[in-house]
Amino acid sequence: MSIITKGGDKGETSLFSGERIAKTDARVEAYGSLDELGSLIGLAKQYLEDKADAALLTEIQRDLHKIMGELASLKKLPAELLDEAAVEELAGHIHKMEANVRLEGFVIPGSCKSSAWMDLCRSVARRAERRVLSLAEIAPIRESLLKYLNRLSDLFFILARKIENEKGIITHK
Repeated sequence: MSIITKGGDKGETSLFSGERIAKTDARVEAYGSLDELGSLIGLAKQYLEDKADAALLTEIQRDLHKIMGELASLKKLPAELLDEAAVEELAGHIHKMEANVRLEGFVIPGSCKSSAWMDLCRSVARRAERRVLSLAEIAPIRESLLKYLNRLSDLFFILARKIENEKGIITHK
């Protein structure tokens, strides 16, 4: 079976739940932005030295797939949904990293390659969150999903600072 279906040749795509919608629909923009973030995370992982950090990012990629599945559904939701426990787990990772990083004012991104990739993930995560919030203005989105996406950019920020802190190279404004 070929990946070429020709189903999208006229600007429409199929949702997970089977409906056809325009590729320019806010729903497609939302899960498409998360797809972009997931790919960027995959690239960023290649620059991480800490295997535990890379494993955390792989788990985040799995979470993003759950979110994309939910956003790509109008009627039928995927079996696994992110809940408040996932939000709290993400917050726990943030707090653990924060405990070892001292921040003093604004930080200039890009002190090293690996932290620069984390900062790019942070900005793309924020854009993806905005796309999902735009969708939430016209369609119901679960609160725990919105909270998770809000925490996600915080995680990328503090992970970038953790990396810089470990190398002794945080650059402040």
